[in-house]
Amino acid sequence: MHTLHSHMCQFTSWALPGALEQGWILVSVFPSAGCDSGFGLALASRLSEAGLKVFAGVLDENGAGARRLREQGSQNLQVLQLDVTDDGQIETAHRHVHSQLHNTGLWGLVNNAGVLHCPADAELHPMAAYRLCVDVNFLSAVKMSQVFLPLLRRSRGRIVNMSSMAGDVAMPMLAAYGASKAALSVFSRVMRLELSVWGVTVVTIQPAGFRTSSRVLIGQWAVDEIVSAASSEAREDYGMAYISSLPGRLSQMSRQSAEDLSPVVDAVCHALLAARPKALYTPGRMGWFLPFLQRCCPARVFDAVIMALAGHSDCKPAPPCSSTPPQKNQILSSFSMKDTFDIKVPIL
Repeated sequence: MHTLHSHMCQFTSWALPGALEQGWILVSVFPSAGCDSGFGLALASRLSEAGLKVFAGVLDENGAGARRLREQGSQNLQVLQLDVTDDGQIETAHRHVHSQLHNTGLWGLVNNAGVLHCPADAELHPMAAYRLCVDVNFLSAVKMSQVFLPLLRRSRGRIVNMSSMAGDVAMPMLAAYGASKAALSVFSRVMRLELSVWGVTVVTIQPAGFRTSSRVLIGQWAVDEIVSAASSEAREDYGMAYISSLPGRLSQMSRQSAEDLSPVVDAVCHALLAARPKALYTPGRMGWFLPFLQRCCPARVFDAVIMALAGHSDCKPAPPCSSTPPQKNQILSSFSMKDTFDIKVPIL
């Protein structure tokens, strides 16, 4: 656990001169109902404890996460009702932030909102799941950036976008989530080029697997949604036993994910305050290695590695006998990769 003194020593050792007094930082915390942890909450707490001024935008201002932030009793922290998919709430938050800045400008915007639908094959993901992931994980960051950029230009501040390794490396079961994060990563790179003329810095955080409070939509209703959206042919080909097993994949993913969020929080703090922030941060186990391996390996070899690391459950789809695909063991044996890549990796 970091103490207030260690936070201040850490920041002041490398922070941009005057950055701690430059202006407010708006963090999109966006916890799900009843949640009191995650990147956004940990970051807002860390920054406010270190003496920085923070607006913490939350999905539910009466939720456990918002209450936890208020209980800190910090004069540097303001909790705002902010559903980043609601244009009206974004505009209301903008008016409030603008009224508090007194012409000093907004130093930082952290787009951290995220949602993960029930893990499922891309064919089985309902279109509603794709739209939700795109709305929350990508379009919300676009809207927030457009609304708050005039204030960021005034201070030549920073935009930090929370992407994911799944937006760079294709991960089975995460098509909707990964595609939305890939869009965010490309948006960030384009904005980094375009806004450099204004002196505004845009940074992408691309974590590997961490156990966070991103809104996760699972349960029997998710299975029912998948079943109702899938074609009759898909339901028959995959089988109900396989479809019903999909929510259990999240538990498997969670077990492979790191509980300590400090590498991500440290990366965001550095991105916000360092004199020379990186364009891309890849905190977490395999955060840099898997994207590097993907660029260096032949596609068939890397596909076999990812399928092994993804750790699919024993419950498999039930395709028609005439179109039975090769089993995972057969694919792996053709490359003799089992001994070489005998590792476990989080897949978010």
